[in-house]
Amino acid sequence: MIMSRGVEAVKPPSLPEDQEITPIASDRDIVTARQRGRTLAARLGYSPTEATLIATAISELARNIVVYAKRGEIWLAVANGGGKPGVVVVARDEGPGIADVPRAIAGGHSTSGGLGLGLSGVRRLMDEFEIISEPRKGTTVTIKRWKR
Repeated sequence: MIMSRGVEAVKPPSLPEDQEITPIASDRDIVTARQRGRTLAARLGYSPTEATLIATAISELARNIVVYAKRGEIWLAVANGGGKPGVVVVARDEGPGIADVPRAIAGGHSTSGGLGLGLSGVRRLMDEFEIISEPRKGTTVTIKRWKR
């Protein structure tokens, strides 16, 4: 699911009690969030390859926070989808927002001079992808990957 809409305040969805929040403001925080995602995936029995995909998606989202918003947070939690476990990641910031969400997730578009593959790559790596962004209010990206 992809969403792009203006909202009064961009807030993370309610997450289960088994959650972990990592503040993001530096490269060190990106590494911490990535490691926590990999650890959660391993704890849930994901293969090393799947854990790496989850960690990569987290890295991309956290990097976007540092580059575009300067600070934000990554929420990690266990999800339950029809009896199978999953990892849910919520990346939230109160940065400049994304003016053109469909263009940003299409791939090949970058406002920072990069390849423009971050959000489109995250979308391809995960089973579910939702983005809510409003210019000058911030962005929330929610992703899920279900255990195979």
